[in-house]
Amino acid sequence: MATRPDRARPIHSSERPVTTDVFRSFVLGGFECSTHKLRSGRRLDLIASTRHDELARQDYRLLQRHGILSARDGLRWHLIEQSPYRYDFTTATAMFAAAADTGMQVVWDFWHYGWPDDIDIFSPQFVDRFVAFAREAAARLSEHDPAPYISPINEISFFSWAAGEGGVFFPFAQHRGDEMKRQLVGASIQAIAAMREVNPAIRIFQIDPMINVVPRGPDEPDVRHAEEYRQSQFQAWDMILGRTCPELGGRDDLIDVIGVNYYIHNQFVWQGQMIVPSDPRYRHVSVMLQEVYERYRRPLFVAETGIEDGTRPAWFRYMCTEVLTAMAAGVPVEGVCLYPILNHPGWDDDRHCHNGLFDYADAAGHREAFGPLADEITRRADDVAALRAGATARAELETLDTTALDWAAHVMQERTDESRS
Repeated sequence: MATRPDRARPIHSSERPVTTDVFRSFVLGGFECSTHKLRSGRRLDLIASTRHDELARQDYRLLQRHGILSARDGLRWHLIEQSPYRYDFTTATAMFAAAADTGMQVVWDFWHYGWPDDIDIFSPQFVDRFVAFAREAAARLSEHDPAPYISPINEISFFSWAAGEGGVFFPFAQHRGDEMKRQLVGASIQAIAAMREVNPAIRIFQIDPMINVVPRGPDEPDVRHAEEYRQSQFQAWDMILGRTCPELGGRDDLIDVIGVNYYIHNQFVWQGQMIVPSDPRYRHVSVMLQEVYERYRRPLFVAETGIEDGTRPAWFRYMCTEVLTAMAAGVPVEGVCLYPILNHPGWDDDRHCHNGLFDYADAAGHREAFGPLADEITRRADDVAALRAGATARAELETLDTTALDWAAHVMQERTDESRS
């Protein structure tokens, strides 16, 4: 019978957590930069809809005033290459300059779900065009940063399911998830080679969700299918590293840092609903982080995490509790990225999503901070600093009431179901 890791498996503490100082601050801010098309044909542009494109310099300084010195941000390929192989980097260079001028350290997504209208993502042309774009983008970025941090293609595994298997994202394909994954992995591998020809100092971040899948019941086929689904979270990373599908050209030096995205809906029943944090089947995030580290032996960070509405401080505290536990066991978790850092309009309905630290900008460009979350971020950054200095007492983090998180999980399930109906 197939087996799966025990949710409560203890992780053994080392005397000091392992870190490599990848980031300038433990807490990062993630600027939502999705650019995919909806079923209506409208293309999203979250950088524009949050006014981050016009306020990048102010936004970076705002984060820094809250102790956030590192961020995630992204390029908009569809704006930069509006005709084949002809590039206008005006929108990107303004942001590169803003980061350099303010001293903000950024992990740049070169692809966050969007591509030029004339390209079929399943065609060989997609790979050729993305590689050429990535090469040119790396050259432009290197003019502002001698050792850039780049995520070539964001969430290969998730997007392959959403756009190639489940028909949820453009191009709304079904039953082509494996084909999509190989296409995106191949594009990423070739793009890394092209970018490193331009600048060998580039550091590559590969980011995908971290999930847990439990069976519906004890029957062997059910247990096996759930575990196969759970294991699929590793496929893109394994391909990029050449551990599987060697014909794609993967190699062990193509990942410098692994990013894991984790939200409250990342644990679920196979072919069923999400499971809530108080459920005995819910697996500790600290154990999941250790599994990723033991598999790849790379520095890692939580590249996305967050939740909506008043539960934001409790969720951030919960995640930091788990991250601190993993760090105390020697797992090199380099940071936690609050994603998104700015409230934004809902993808499908333009509703005002209260899921960031900062709200919409007013006419003067001022953004109000959500005070309870700001306070929580300061406390957790202090906890991390103490742990890295050798302290071990974290009594206030040892017990958490997950009632509010359970309620938030149900709300998220309802919103997810509505968006996919």
